[in-house]
Amino acid sequence: MQGKLSEIDIRSILQLIELGQRTGELYVEAYPALVPGLGESLGPEGKNGALGTATTSPQSKYWFVFFLDGRIIYAADTENSLTRLRDYLRRYQVESPVGGKTMHAIATTNAPEYGYLWALLESHAITPAQGRSIIHSMVHETLFDLLSLHQGSFIFELGAPLSPQLTTLAIAPHLARTMKQVQQWKLLHPYIQSPEQYPLIADEAALQDILTHRTFGKLTQFADGKTSIRQIARYLNRDILTVARAIHPYVQKGIIHLIPPHGETPTASTHRPGTLGNPVGGHSPHPPTKVVCIDDGATVRATVQAILSQHGYAITAIANPLDTFSVVFQVKPDLILCDIAMPELDGYEICAMLRKSTAFRQTPIIMLTGKDGFIDRVRARMVGATDYLTKPFGENELLMLVEKYAGVGYPERQPNPPAPVPPPVD
Repeated sequence: MQGKLSEIDIRSILQLIELGQRTGELYVEAYPALVPGLGESLGPEGKNGALGTATTSPQSKYWFVFFLDGRIIYAADTENSLTRLRDYLRRYQVESPVGGKTMHAIATTNAPEYGYLWALLESHAITPAQGRSIIHSMVHETLFDLLSLHQGSFIFELGAPLSPQLTTLAIAPHLARTMKQVQQWKLLHPYIQSPEQYPLIADEAALQDILTHRTFGKLTQFADGKTSIRQIARYLNRDILTVARAIHPYVQKGIIHLIPPHGETPTASTHRPGTLGNPVGGHSPHPPTKVVCIDDGATVRATVQAILSQHGYAITAIANPLDTFSVVFQVKPDLILCDIAMPELDGYEICAMLRKSTAFRQTPIIMLTGKDGFIDRVRARMVGATDYLTKPFGENELLMLVEKYAGVGYPERQPNPPAPVPPPVD
């Protein structure tokens, strides 16, 4: 099984592997959509005949996930760095250097981190319970990255399982938990965009006035511009979402800056409030983003109109699916929301027909569905849908997807108040 993530998403791939109780290896390549030549780089010829020996590009990233009977054994990226393992060992105060251990035979193939972990187990540097906890964290971390992908390719190869196995993890509960966290993470945009960003305190005096002495001391220990959000989470044995939520208010106020990873261009998270979107007190020079919503349900149309209009989008609602094409060609929307289950003409048919038109070949189309089955999502991808949204949906869910594919709206009231910070998750 192989293909592109534009055709089938990671969630559906994992569900298929679980349902089929497959044993083997999933290899995923992520690449920026705008990098020439990378779109076709993953395939048998790009792997040089062996999984794990692909020639990597500085613009791409790769992951492995190992399965046994539809359950996950281990997951990691392919940078072959032991930094992640060292970070997790730090929580257990394991002082012995990872590189000083004689790695298990498995490390000579394509999972060096896993091999070193087994070496630590065999030398009693860590307990089996600690090892299982580390693997659980590694798998969750990898799934978070994979479920955030929208551009890339994948190959799943049947084969012998990674051995020995310390633990195996059921896909469904980890998938549900991680999908929820990925959605919640997006609520922190644009201030926090990546777990690989490095927090740096920009105004110590202001931070001291807000925090207790103990909390301030803990934050200054890690917010040094050299430790990423992900590393802080590993050190503290916390979820990255919890860590990001903790610093989010201070990033919004400009008290903490986020340094981009690996010398990337600074993102919106490094800006102070008021510099995003419209200028403070001003109006956008750009015309409003145009959205068309096709749904025969009056409640859904009213909800979408109320939410998007409030946030500055120009929204056109279509009740009769047969009116779609005349309206769409007239409005020329920047994004289309389309219900799947409609009489006379369903969403799949509408999407397929729109994709045949040059004018709407690249227009984002988000399918609205009352079901959460992966078969519906796969079918939506096959007819050219960009993404999907399960009904009923909340305001944040809708805005997240619309902003992702069409940009932010331009509300009348300026400036926008900071988004409320979600409560911490245990």
